Amino acid sequence: MSAAPAAPGGRAAVGFIFAAVLLDMVAMGIVIPILPGLIRQLIHGDPAQAARWVGWFGALWALMQFIFQPILGSLSDRYGRRPVMLLSMFGLAADYVLMAWAPSVAWLLVGRMISGITASTFAVASAYIADITPPEERAARFGMVSAAFGIGFIGGPVIGGLLGQIDPRLPFWGAAGLCFVNGLYGLFVVPESLKPEHRAPFKLHAANPVGSFRLYQSKPGLLALAVVMFLYFLAHQVLQSTWVPYAAYRYGWSNAMMGVSLMVVGIGSVVVQGFVVKPVVARLGGRGALIAGLFFGAIGFLCYGLAPTGGLLLASIPIFSLMGLVGPGVQALMSRVIAPNEQGRLQGANGSVMAFANMTGPVLFTEIFARTIRDWSHFAPVGLPFYVAAALMTLSLALAVSDRKAEQAAPAAGATGS
Repeated sequence: MSAAPAAPGGRAAVGFIFAAVLLDMVAMGIVIPILPGLIRQLIHGDPAQAARWVGWFGALWALMQFIFQPILGSLSDRYGRRPVMLLSMFGLAADYVLMAWAPSVAWLLVGRMISGITASTFAVASAYIADITPPEERAARFGMVSAAFGIGFIGGPVIGGLLGQIDPRLPFWGAAGLCFVNGLYGLFVVPESLKPEHRAPFKLHAANPVGSFRLYQSKPGLLALAVVMFLYFLAHQVLQSTWVPYAAYRYGWSNAMMGVSLMVVGIGSVVVQGFVVKPVVARLGGRGALIAGLFFGAIGFLCYGLAPTGGLLLASIPIFSLMGLVGPGVQALMSRVIAPNEQGRLQGANGSVMAFANMTGPVLFTEIFARTIRDWSHFAPVGLPFYVAAALMTLSLALAVSDRKAEQAAPAAGATGS
């Protein structure tokens, strides 16, 4: 079923993108609370062995994202955003059904691998937003997509925990249903965003992580912005990998307190993405928002590492939340210098950058934390992982301030790309 290109800013199109990211993140988050227990049940092993399997599941998922995001982004430049997103949604629905039925951990692992391939919604959704939004409004729209990401991240585990109490496989069925419903909405309601004259032939040599670096080198300042984005994603991994063991070790928090604290972090992110990004971009511009976000991110990580009590750690969250300005700001700047027929390739490349950070960050920060509380305990502060993250953000800030080539090239490219 084909559809006419979307009218710029059409409500159905924007609502679909928001719903697509929200529901896919909810679907992804639903399985988080029950996956370790289900793996343990399938392997008849102890918690330590199950934890290792969870680590492999996460690494495999990130690896699939790293490889396939550029491919799916380039396919969306060739065939349009709509068919790729529909394939992603219906593919995810089928994959969650597979995992719900999985009789062994090997089948569950295959399902997780497939979900890593099909869960391309964020990259293609960003390309869709670039198609239908004028360059000067893209940062606010990218913020909206990121807000959906945050809401889904908060709500998914809660829903998964409730469903998992009924049956450990029920969350997979719930995730499948959400993806299928969203796919139906896209199939019958949402139009295509990429005009036929703006499409580009698919080239396998360009649709891979190595080809992504060639794209970054093809425009002034784009590679510097890609490095800024990588450092940002890498620093952000300290939260996913180290927050729980750090807070347990330093503050003695319970599991319930961990959940509350992560929920507060998620709420802060949603508030910034949904209500702060637009006025800040209107006042400071995309680069100003990027620089402000990097600054507050560095300060926030520093506060996390310095906080002597759990209360002060929680009090630092509003400062850290302003780091949410980074993603929309850098995405808007990058999309302005790329032509319409390369937006999917750009977002696929950005997805690979994020996936690479997701693969390397947990290893880096958990190793630092482990050494800090053991081998280096006599000289290293316990907040060292967060100090390293603050240093990465500071380096990223210096690069963003010093390199303005992309901003200088943006008007010409934005004129042709909008």
